[in-house]
Amino acid sequence: MIRFGVLGPVVAEDEQGRPVALKGPMHRAVLARLLVARRRVVPTNDLVLDLWVSPPDGAVAAVRTFVAALRRAIEPDRPARAPATLLTTQGSGYALRCAPDQVDAWRFEQAVADVSTAAPATALARLDEALGWWRGPAYADFPEAAWPRADRARLAELRLQAVERRVEALLGLGRAAEAVPELDEHVTAHPWREQGWRLLALALYRSGRQGDALAVLRRARELLAGQLGLEPGPALRTLEIDILRQEPGLDAPGRPDPAGEVLSRAASAYEQVGAGARLESAVGLLRNLAVTGAGGLEVAREQRAAAAAAAEQLGDPGLTARVIGAYDVPAIWPRADDAGQAAGIVAAAERALAGLPRTGHDPARARLLATIAVESRGTRDPRPRECARQAETIARELDDPALLAFALNGVFMQSCRTAGGSVRRDRIGAELVTLANRHGLATVEVLGHLIRLQSSCAVAAFDRADRHALAADELAGRHERPLVGVFTQWYRALRADLAEQVPAARAESAYRAAAARLDEAGMPGMRDGLLPLALLGLRLRRALPLVSGDDDFGPYEPWVRPLLEPGRAALADVPEPPADLLAEALWCLLGRAAIAAGDPAAMVRARQALAPAAGEWAGAASGALTVGAVADHLVALDAALGEA
Repeated sequence: MIRFGVLGPVVAEDEQGRPVALKGPMHRAVLARLLVARRRVVPTNDLVLDLWVSPPDGAVAAVRTFVAALRRAIEPDRPARAPATLLTTQGSGYALRCAPDQVDAWRFEQAVADVSTAAPATALARLDEALGWWRGPAYADFPEAAWPRADRARLAELRLQAVERRVEALLGLGRAAEAVPELDEHVTAHPWREQGWRLLALALYRSGRQGDALAVLRRARELLAGQLGLEPGPALRTLEIDILRQEPGLDAPGRPDPAGEVLSRAASAYEQVGAGARLESAVGLLRNLAVTGAGGLEVAREQRAAAAAAAEQLGDPGLTARVIGAYDVPAIWPRADDAGQAAGIVAAAERALAGLPRTGHDPARARLLATIAVESRGTRDPRPRECARQAETIARELDDPALLAFALNGVFMQSCRTAGGSVRRDRIGAELVTLANRHGLATVEVLGHLIRLQSSCAVAAFDRADRHALAADELAGRHERPLVGVFTQWYRALRADLAEQVPAARAESAYRAAAARLDEAGMPGMRDGLLPLALLGLRLRRALPLVSGDDDFGPYEPWVRPLLEPGRAALADVPEPPADLLAEALWCLLGRAAIAAGDPAAMVRARQALAPAAGEWAGAASGALTVGAVADHLVALDAALGEA
């Protein structure tokens, strides 16, 4: 039985493995073209057009001559005048009726398919054999021809899959260290294959090289983003999270947990040689993880504090400053997810600032200042606001766009000291969008659009808000930022309620759907109490009965309960609301409670706080809810004060 090879130069061999003489290149071209057809008939005219760019006179006769010579070569034992059984004539064309095991490419395809469910040892042996059939690029004799192009590309892809499946078999056999050199070569030659990067990181992790595994994933991310403008896919992002968590599922079959052998937590890695460099690399990964979804955000938040603590233990203020300041994850919601952790980060940043030399280190200093401003959410302490101002000044002097974006995020977080700041915040958002467009900062552009969305909602400019919501969603889809949809879904619930005036039941349903998504987002600072507050605003504006049941208003309880349960607390004891995007809403609730209680002092207090926001909708600056137009609440307060 004659066997044919296309995984390299096109060849034919007899049953003893001896080469069959195929004469000249045109004979091999005819053979290869028929092999590409996979037993289908190839019309003679198609052969002519494929073999010559400009077919000469007599091209059809030449093809017949080539076919006849091929028949003599590959069917040497066929009796004279007996019909051909291998290279057959069908109508006006020819077909090569090979069995599946006669062509190396076909055998290779079958081998790769067979190992999909095979045990690791069987798969490894089968793939070693199959990969050994490759002698070069498929159809190597015809690199410029169009007709083998699709088959060549398909076979090349299948070969790469086989290499990766072979490595998976090695990992399944507990031979991770053996796989690393091969994978390193593989990703160097084929840098866009995310499966190769994933396997290399996994092999390194199973070899006890967790830091190197994380560095590989960072390298993949930088390459994909820098060259293609893409973020890694779900498999790479999930592996980053699992490595940082040291998930037991990453361990080699039948092997002990590497955490028991190497690290129990990421922070312990920093005690080893090269800890500073590894620490900075890890924080870069945490920053990227924080925008990939709830799982990444939670891991990043948890490990960030450990990273800051580990940096301080190394006793290098410059390193500590870089580690703390590298986590420039955009912040849009002005309430911390973990207030205790945020306070710890701020304290660490202040210590790092104090430890830096008085001169130099301006980028690190600005990042620490911006960190203090961003993490000090909702405070009325003047220190974070001054830090934001200083960070912005340094960033503008250095002309560093990424640093300026971080500083402006801090300015945004400190922009709620007085009510009615939507115009000022909109300017911040506009500058962030411009900065991002100019320097290719996709995540910053998303932040800018979300800030502008919130600012537009504050003045009920929903057409403008729609444009920013659409832009944010498009960027989120392109760059895989799933958490952006949490904010835009809340916006659309608010829009349906306020701008479209849908029935109350439908508006409530929209708010509940947005809250359900928020439940899985890993952002308790936004989630806690938000849905009950939104529904309270809906009932207030539509003159529906206020429900004083068991709703958990979370951090908003001090300003809600006096309205729902009059007399429960003295209004003079209710604190000033946090300096955040819901401050106007909470002042309005306190004002309503003061009117109901007939408390002129509390009414005056609420009115003075709300006056700068007279042209806005209370709470709508959050892009999530509103308790009504501030102007309406001011009118009610003035009327009540006039009667008092």
